[in-house]
Amino acid sequence: MIDYQPLIETLLDAKADAWVQLLPQQLARAFEPANHGTLAQWQALIEQLPESEHSGSLLDADAVQIGRPEDLADEARKQLEAQLKILHPWRKGPYDLFGVKIDTEWRSDWKWDRLKNHVAPLVNRLVLDVGCGNGYHCWRMLGAGARMVVGIDPLLLNVMQFQAIRKLHGEAPVYVLPIGMEEVPYGLRLFDTVFSMGVLYHRRSPVDHLLELKECLRPGGELVLETLVIDGGPEQVLVPEDRYACMRNVWFLPTCDTLIGWMKRCGFTNIRLVDVTVTSTEEQRTTEWMTFHSLKDFLDPDDPKLTREGLPAPKRAIIIANPA
Repeated sequence: MIDYQPLIETLLDAKADAWVQLLPQQLARAFEPANHGTLAQWQALIEQLPESEHSGSLLDADAVQIGRPEDLADEARKQLEAQLKILHPWRKGPYDLFGVKIDTEWRSDWKWDRLKNHVAPLVNRLVLDVGCGNGYHCWRMLGAGARMVVGIDPLLLNVMQFQAIRKLHGEAPVYVLPIGMEEVPYGLRLFDTVFSMGVLYHRRSPVDHLLELKECLRPGGELVLETLVIDGGPEQVLVPEDRYACMRNVWFLPTCDTLIGWMKRCGFTNIRLVDVTVTSTEEQRTTEWMTFHSLKDFLDPDDPKLTREGLPAPKRAIIIANPA
């Protein structure tokens, strides 16, 4: 079980008492076995993972590396691979855990490479990663020098994957909490840097999400926002009638100009568009660690510039801004 006391102490030092009061209840509710039929199995699996000494971690590499192949006997490494595959599907990565190479659905390192030279240095910063999945980018943020990284993601499987990786790594100032953005107290103004990557288009009210992110930032902090966009000019936005790329929970896809306008309206300043990239089937794909359908199955087989619904294929923008 992860010791959350260092996180609580950091929140207390930062005068985030409102969250400290809620956090024990949030954790107890999320980890209540009755709320998820597979939770007990996942927790037992994590308990069985090896706690052997390892020869170090490399958190600033494309594949987050913990330990080396020689740190585990061959049989133990095969067992570790089998245990980790029980936590399928692995969406975000890649990882290299004692020589077990987890080839995840997303090459999340490509996204990191697109943004890492544009963000303010993370050294000694308190960082929040909203919708962090299994915490791949949280580890990269820690590797970039962050003082502490807090990820939030309501999907329990993602949290369990993170806990498995953290047990293999050992104690570290990085946490993934099983909560959604709506459970973070409004008005914290706590974090030096807030990342929201791949979340905005899942929110029924993108403007409310931008305001929530702004209220998490301390004065002088920085928001790193990555989301789906479409081509076009100011005030244009795509609202899918039903699904988008076979996803039901996609609500708003703005143009970059529209998104920047929303951010200005929400009180962000110094807004910079630093990258726009079409998502490729090399960046998001089916692997042995994620065997379900992936991007190529969601595109028009006759025209990969369109989704199966005939809408523009996924294109993602990264925008960096500061609260006013």
